[in-house]
Amino acid sequence: MDADDDALVAEQIAHYRARASEYDRVYAERQDLRELVTAVDGLPVTGDVLEMACGTGQWTGAPAARARSMTAVDSSPEVLAIARARTTSRDVEFVRADLFAWQPPRRYDTVFFAFWPSHVPPSRMSRFWNTVATALAPHGRAVFIDEGPAEAAREEVAAEARRLEDGSEYRIVKIFRAPATLTGDLAALGWSAEVRPLGNFIVGIAAPPRPSG
Repeated sequence: MDADDDALVAEQIAHYRARASEYDRVYAERQDLRELVTAVDGLPVTGDVLEMACGTGQWTGAPAARARSMTAVDSSPEVLAIARARTTSRDVEFVRADLFAWQPPRRYDTVFFAFWPSHVPPSRMSRFWNTVATALAPHGRAVFIDEGPAEAAREEVAAEARRLEDGSEYRIVKIFRAPATLTGDLAALGWSAEVRPLGNFIVGIAAPPRPSG
């Protein structure tokens, strides 16, 4: 595994810990993001649900409302504290873990994540999606929402510094994959995926590789 990617991922985690108190402001400022959250209602997020990179819980409530059980994982205790306070369902279990090192202790019908694939370095795509496959029960699906290439104009691209209000700067991973690109990347890993644009964003539903034999 690339040593620079290790350092970059560690810096990305530090960034979101430091940014926890600022993170939700973008949802207050952008109506399109607030409307996008409602898109989860039309996606097949059912059964026992795992949310990876749950952040401050902006997305947790919708799947939790119809899940049989819900587990939400993030590496930042600061954002998890906000997510716990925001989430009204008592059936959500919050777990602090680095998603690049964590292994799911059980299987789920749905693995859901929002604005996360774009934070996965290319060198870690295979390992990450293997983790997702391990987390899925037979016939389970990964469901995700992310920023598409149209959002690149709003943000710095991969590995450039992000400045917070206190003046501190952090590098993060930010790769804006087009639907066809992400579909192809997943196909190369054995996944069957349907990824489509939704405004400036992308929405995907993916099935893991079928066991051989």
